Amino acid sequence: MALLHITDQNYAELVENSQEPILLDFWAQWCAPCKMLLPVLEELAQDKSFIRIGKVNVDESPELTQAFKVQTIPMLVVMKNGEVLESTVGNKSGNAIREMVKKALEN
Repeated sequence: MALLHITDQNYAELVENSQEPILLDFWAQWCAPCKMLLPVLEELAQDKSFIRIGKVNVDESPELTQAFKVQTIPMLVVMKNGEVLESTVGNKSGNAIREMVKKALEN
């Protein structure tokens, strides 16, 4: 599955109103750790058993950035039914992201 481009405009449709879990990646073009995380997320997105992944550009989506109180990027947030289940900041390995998602969805 391709990475979803989440914006202030499509957030409600793609995230809040969805019953499927999603991993949101808050990032920016100028952020080196965000660029390092991209291949990891692209690889996870190819795994059909993994949840959907949405990327939120903090420079293009100021409302979401403020609503999620993003202060450090990259910031990863696991959501389901419009509710935040887990979040973390910084560059992570694919295995660390899988574990975070698994833990969040088990609770």
